[in-house]
Amino acid sequence: MKLHAQALLFDNDGTLVSSLASVRRCWTRWAAEYGITAERFGRVELHGRPAAEIAADLLPADVVPEAVARIEQLEVEDVPDGGVHLLPGTRDFLDALPADRWAVVTSATRRLAEARLDAVGILPKTLVAADDITRGKPDPEPYLLGARALGVDPADCVVFEDAPAGLQAGRAAGMRTVALATTHRADELVADLVVTDLSALSALATGAGVEIAVRG
Repeated sequence: MKLHAQALLFDNDGTLVSSLASVRRCWTRWAAEYGITAERFGRVELHGRPAAEIAADLLPADVVPEAVARIEQLEVEDVPDGGVHLLPGTRDFLDALPADRWAVVTSATRRLAEARLDAVGILPKTLVAADDITRGKPDPEPYLLGARALGVDPADCVVFEDAPAGLQAGRAAGMRTVALATTHRADELVADLVVTDLSALSALATGAGVEIAVRG
């Protein structure tokens, strides 16, 4: 199977890099600091959502800004302690793409996203972060903003995601989607194409765009 696109939009955590251990470590500490029980915390979906939305589900509105700043601090400080590493295939896949043909669209804050990307040597020319949006995934706003930043029609974009909320956001934006089964089972992911990770794919940039193919 092959997909053709003018631009590629990548989620970061769980798509380009793995930060699951860091996320669990930091959010568990955060929940304890704010007196949130393990049972209550376990009912909240963490992955693929902005921290502000997660905090708003768990805490009074007047506490949310302080709590969001605290989790950002914990996660940024965790990066140098092995809080992030590249997922298989990420480096080779991105190296095959012209810098103006792809963007990172993440639910993390810009400060946290840049810390994680810098730690693994990924320097996207275009980054859309939680600071840039008013509605997080599964709303299409983040991916529509990514397409606009690259100057590409949403229909000519392909989204790469590991989380159901992100895939839903891509579909709602009118984009084709590629799901990576890095944090969820393949049967939990609805996309035009489902693969294990980016190592299963190749990218070829041409004058007509980018051709994405499943490796034989």
